[in-house]
Amino acid sequence: MSAAVGCGASSSLSRGGGRADEGGEIAYVSYGGEQHLPLVMSLVDAELSEPYSIFTYRYFVYLWPQLTFLAFDAKDGKCVGTVVCKMGEHRGAFRGYIAMLVVLKPYRGRGIATELVTRSIRVMMESGCEEVTLEAEVTNKGALALYGRLGFIRAKRLYRYYLNGVDAFRLKLLFPRPDPGLPPMMTGSERDDQQMDSPYL
Repeated sequence: MSAAVGCGASSSLSRGGGRADEGGEIAYVSYGGEQHLPLVMSLVDAELSEPYSIFTYRYFVYLWPQLTFLAFDAKDGKCVGTVVCKMGEHRGAFRGYIAMLVVLKPYRGRGIATELVTRSIRVMMESGCEEVTLEAEVTNKGALALYGRLGFIRAKRLYRYYLNGVDAFRLKLLFPRPDPGLPPMMTGSERDDQQMDSPYL
């Protein structure tokens, strides 16, 4: 699959169902049902390199609706971004997976993709996931930078992974198990304040 940043509500937002959280000019909505599916499909089909059937979309949104989020322009109700994920057992671990992440080009650089991914990761963590994985094209520098800032590492290179012949990186984010004897982990904002020597940030 492809996970990449390709990546006062109006009528299209208000009839969407789900729960909306205002984030300035962007409203974030959890997946609210079949009426949201065409919005997700149109975004992904327009921006990502991999074609998916409606059955693929339904597999994700029907089984894990709590892991799909949409971003709307709060001024005109236009859907401008989405993230689609799943979670489940994988080789003895409970793992989350980011399948699709898209933000329309005019809206990139405003933190929308970060907010969408963060919301899905939060649900995965609260649901007991031990790690999150995804694939991203090696040429998608925007997506690689985004996930690097969120703490993902490049676990593996997958040669000619996509139908267009482009290689992919498999990225992985591990959730450390809490140890009562250790101090609490830094939050994302605290990590950003540190000078971290990492090739992925």
